[in-house]
Amino acid sequence: MREAVFLARNRARWQQYHQVPAASPDELAARFVALTDDLAYARTFYPESPITRDLNDLAGQFHQRLYRTRRERATRFWQFWRTELPLVVARNHATLAFALGFFGFCALLGALSAALDESFVRLILGDHYVNMTLENIRRGDPMAVYKGEREAPMFLYITVNNVQVALRCFAAGALAGVGTALMLFYNAVMLGSFQYFFYQKGVLTQSLLTIWIHGTLEISAIVIAGAAGFVLGRGLLLPGTYPRGLSFRSSAREGLKLALGTVPVLVVAGFLEGFVTRHTEMPVFASLLIIGGSLAFILWYFVVYPRRVARKVGLSD
Repeated sequence: MREAVFLARNRARWQQYHQVPAASPDELAARFVALTDDLAYARTFYPESPITRDLNDLAGQFHQRLYRTRRERATRFWQFWRTELPLVVARNHATLAFALGFFGFCALLGALSAALDESFVRLILGDHYVNMTLENIRRGDPMAVYKGEREAPMFLYITVNNVQVALRCFAAGALAGVGTALMLFYNAVMLGSFQYFFYQKGVLTQSLLTIWIHGTLEISAIVIAGAAGFVLGRGLLLPGTYPRGLSFRSSAREGLKLALGTVPVLVVAGFLEGFVTRHTEMPVFASLLIIGGSLAFILWYFVVYPRRVARKVGLSD
């Protein structure tokens, strides 16, 4: 990007930062993050320009304001969740939408494959799981698989496994995004065939009310981790005006923040699967409340709130 274009695109926002006081500490932190991003770009491409010196001065002023009365270590954690991660999400909403669309399409492929070939479910889920589930359905408890282990060990195992899956999904983006796409494809096809299997056996409603108690958060986190992998791969394949190495490092930082954002979501999902999902006798209202609450949180924190933070600092999606 030419220096004149860079200046034209951002001058109004910098003037606003300089002239209009931040309305809250969170907005001040968001402005500081945006300024440091601009400064890093300017230092890379215009190291001797007056723009770089002005941005460095402005960022220094914001740094002093931000940490004048608060210790950095105490506030860094909250800054990440309140400002940094939402800004990363806002900048990558299009990639998140692509990951969600790709996952949904692959899930439909899984359901269609299960509908056309009865052996497909056994191929994906394994004979042992299918036979066990058929026996549970025969005994009138289709979701008994979630009652087979003690709560705490099940919670720990599931959480660790899901976090590992999410981080691998992100890291696989280093293979030009292909590795991430394959992991999303496999998980989506498994989900689609899994749900169609319960539909075929006449217990779809019961499965939805049980599995999605934890699945709403778990599947959302996998999709977000997939988007993080695509961000990583995009930096390698489409560097734009940046040198490829710089683009890849920048995308790696961006994608890693997005992937780390899934960890608390997966911890809560693991807790629900270990301690709550097993209670298949719970009222329908309780199941819908948990599922609806989980979905509302995902939509708020990963769709609505990032847009608000981005508007505060003058950034677009």
